[in-house]
Amino acid sequence: MIPLPRRLTAEFFGTFWLVFGGCGSAVLAAAIPNLGIGFAGVALAFGLTVLTGAYAFGHVSGAHFNPAVTVGLWTGKRFPARDVLPYIIVQVVAAIVAAAILYLIASGKAGFTTANGFASNGYGDRSPGGYPLLSALVSELVLTFMFVLVILGSTDRRAPGGFAPIAIGLALTVIHLISIPVTNTSVNPARSTGPALFVGSPALAQLWLFWIAPLIGGAVAGFVYPLITGETLPTLEKPAIAAEHG
Repeated sequence: MIPLPRRLTAEFFGTFWLVFGGCGSAVLAAAIPNLGIGFAGVALAFGLTVLTGAYAFGHVSGAHFNPAVTVGLWTGKRFPARDVLPYIIVQVVAAIVAAAILYLIASGKAGFTTANGFASNGYGDRSPGGYPLLSALVSELVLTFMFVLVILGSTDRRAPGGFAPIAIGLALTVIHLISIPVTNTSVNPARSTGPALFVGSPALAQLWLFWIAPLIGGAVAGFVYPLITGETLPTLEKPAIAAEHG
């Protein structure tokens, strides 16, 4: 078993990469006239960050990069309870650091303001498509549930070896294609927390939903996956999103 400090360091850099790469694409590259990458580009950026991060760090920490994934792997008996809180703390800290560096870069441009959202998540008047609280809640819960199911399935010892990061990265891309108009896509409480701290009270007032819905969705997926597959043996010492499994 890799020592916890080394695993936490890998989680830090992987989560940093996810938030900086994904949110950075939204803040810096999505809206440039005639050149911007748009919703599809942002969705792909999030998928690519988790794909590359999983290959880079999965064999060290399991590449959770997301409190909802950590909780889902715990309820699915893939991850020890003693490590849940340390992982979540490091994930949140990494997301805040990523958002801080992104803010430093973005604020260098004349006219910059976080009033445009700074890649934060929201519902109602803070939803890109004007979707209400119920729509946001259902979207985040269901999509996190499916995301964690994909993670559990692709890292199952019975799944083809070496392809888990690809499946997980593509799943996150699809999730963003579906839900960017609804909530700007969270499915990750750490990812939501970082930008929200720099936006301030409008985003912080709605942050509760982007913790509760993903955590519930991830936890339920952890309970449901063994029922679907008949998996009975816990694999607590295995990486979660590592390319290796078995």
